[in-house]
Amino acid sequence: MSSILLLNSGPHSGASHGYRLARDTLAAHGITEQQITERDLIRTPLPVIGREYALAITSDTATDAQAFDWSERLIVELEQHEMLFIVTPMHNFTVPATLKLWIDHVIRIHRTFHATPEGKIGLLKDRPTFVLVSSGGFHAGEHARQADFLTPYLRYALASIGIRDVHFFPLQGLVFGPQAVATALDDARRQLHEKLSLTIARMSTPAGAAVGYRQQ
Repeated sequence: MSSILLLNSGPHSGASHGYRLARDTLAAHGITEQQITERDLIRTPLPVIGREYALAITSDTATDAQAFDWSERLIVELEQHEMLFIVTPMHNFTVPATLKLWIDHVIRIHRTFHATPEGKIGLLKDRPTFVLVSSGGFHAGEHARQADFLTPYLRYALASIGIRDVHFFPLQGLVFGPQAVATALDDARRQLHEKLSLTIARMSTPAGAAVGYRQQ
């Protein structure tokens, strides 16, 4: 069965609707605690990208240099898991600072991508990725009243390192009372359950193994 990296990037941590939905859905599919590695980007903040890293990334510094310590740790952690779950709020139309910092550590030239005249070529193996996006208002569908820069940005950022099998599940209208929250959760739960079921079935077949969905 799959090993899963669960990134939680919102200020409510374990109390967030998205986190509880992710956990409940994984449990409903028989995924155990031993198969999940959780990284809470609020409770355990990542260090900012400093001058030492900036100098190292623009030179011929070795991969195992101290300047890349956190970057390497996060990249290896990602490589060791077959699935990625990201639980995130939408902050000011895009990803929160906590998730952006994780992205900045993980997208690294010569390590997770090669730069070419045609753009970045990802070096990581693709893996199913599920993104639960919480917002107080509406950013998708017929009720959308604000721009959504999170979805295209995160899809592009992950693709730049080789992760293209990405699926988004909106949890919208969460400030409009208990009924709105219940409706949002029901919609997202149904969509997530269907997609996760299909993904697990796909990964269990020889065809799934052929496209790289195996433990690394």
